[in-house]
Amino acid sequence: METTSICWLVVFILLILIELATMGLTTIWFAGGAVAGFVASMLGANVVIQAAAFFAVSILLLFFTRPFAVRYINSNKTKTNVDGLIGQEALVLEEINNIRETGCARLEGKEWTARSMNDTVIPKDTVVTVERIEGVKLIVKAK
Repeated sequence: METTSICWLVVFILLILIELATMGLTTIWFAGGAVAGFVASMLGANVVIQAAAFFAVSILLLFFTRPFAVRYINSNKTKTNVDGLIGQEALVLEEINNIRETGCARLEGKEWTARSMNDTVIPKDTVVTVERIEGVKLIVKAK
């Protein structure tokens, strides 16, 4: 086996190991390109052709298969912790007034410091929707 063929195999293995470690769908496309470079090397192509095959296949895989893979592989991602609270409803326990820095809301049985989205005052006993979370504060808007 030629030296460049071994180099392509090493690149392939390294890219697969990085992908297995990160599971971020980032290097798998380039691993496919490394296979193309390896095949070109085995067919006797020079280094320029091998590199061109690597880049061409990597870019084609990236553009044509990544959107499909991201859509279907990450589609069942379950929101956890605070991500799961966004969009839920909370009850205002103390008037929310950003200027006075007051406001408290109950969400899933827990009391949170709350601030309004648009600096509007939200009265007590209003149902609000959680728009985002900043630190330990709910950023809400009236429903």
